[in-house]
Order: sequence, then structure tokens, then C-alpha cells
Amino acid sequence: MQRQAPTPALREALVAAVNDSEGFDNRFAAEVWLLDMSTRLAPLIPDEERRLRLLRAVHREARRTDLPPELVLAVIQVESAFKRYAVSWAGAQGLMQVMPFWVDEIGRPRDNLFDLETNLRYGCTILRHYLDIEDGDLSRALARYNGSTGQYWYPTRVQTALEERWYRR
Repeated sequence: MQRQAPTPALREALVAAVNDSEGFDNRFAAEVWLLDMSTRLAPLIPDEERRLRLLRAVHREARRTDLPPELVLAVIQVESAFKRYAVSWAGAQGLMQVMPFWVDEIGRPRDNLFDLETNLRYGCTILRHYLDIEDGDLSRALARYNGSTGQYWYPTRVQTALEERWYRR
């Protein structure tokens, strides 16, 4: 996989992201969403405490970056199969398979991409940036996120996971 040169806008977004955080507004909405998603995630993460911690963190970071949390869950499913310590053949790390050059790129070499919150912060920020520069085109943004720009096998996998597990009713 060829490394894409980061733009100043993405570098700025990542710097801002590591210093910001939000969560649910409404306890009822949180409980409904967490119960629904927890049920869907249970076959992949049997431990309830671990599952709920992940879901809260996903929701918080997705909301902070204005992404649907279900999309983030689909990306994680495809990228790492919810394995926190996953490392790809290209060296991408963690749940969202973030490339380690980013921590140096933004001047935070001590950030641990295997840390749940750190990985989600980077991954969601990067995905949001790619959605923005692709004018909301999810397929193109997902291909860019995966480093497979111009190919559609990866966006198809994410969209299938999104529809079959995370958006199904």
C-alpha cells in the first residue's frame, strides 16, 4: 500500500480531534441505541462490559465527527473483525486499522493506536476528512480510507456489513 501524503487540513483535524470529546445527549436514546447495537455485536464480542465500552466510545467518536456510528461499526467489522490488537500486512493498527505514520505526522509519537479511544479518534477523524474531500461520496471516501482509491471491493464490503448487520431492522 502506498502512503498518501497527508494534507494540512487532515493534519489539523487530527490535532483537534485528540483534544476533544462528546457522548450521548439523552439517556433514553443512549439506552435504546446501546441495547440494539449490543445485541447485534454480542456474537462478535461476547463480553458485555467490553462490548458496551466499545459501543459508547464508537458512538462518542462517531458523533464528534458527524459520522453514523453504525458506519464506524461496519468499518471496524471489515477492518479488524473487532480485534483491538489487529495489525495488517501493511502495518495498520487497531480496530480501525490506522496507519502508524499518523502519530508522527501530527507530532504525537507517544499515542498508542491499540488504545480504544485513540484508535477511534484517529480513524473517525480520517474517515470524516475523506468523506468531506470526496463531497460525501461514501464509496470513494471508504476506498480512500482503505488506500484502494479507484477500486470498489472495500466500499462494497463495508456497505454490505452496514446493511446486513448494523442497519437491518
